Amino acid sequence: MARKVVNRKELRAEAEAAEALGIAAEGEAGKKTKAKAEKKAPAKRKSRSKTAEPERRKLFWGVFNQSAKRVALFDFSQRKAAEAKATELTANGKNQHFVMKVKEAISG
Repeated sequence: MARKVVNRKELRAEAEAAEALGIAAEGEAGKKTKAKAEKKAPAKRKSRSKTAEPERRKLFWGVFNQSAKRVALFDFSQRKAAEAKATELTANGKNQHFVMKVKEAISG
């Protein structure tokens, strides 16, 4: 295959002509887009939603039986009373009872 010989000056002239046409076309198109952009209303901002406050919780002592069913509930400052209740229930029945911390939601 024969290679086509191209003059650099011709290529340069074509490139400059294309640039001139491109700039002229962009200049006119740029004016039109600016006019359209001015007519459009600005975009409305989305409002930020409030973050939900974490649920408030309070700590209690719970007395549970062997199947992890809560039998009694005591205030956190009444640990001795909760342990006494657990020993009393263990002594009366055949099931073991134990004391464990319990967190419950506070209605506000």
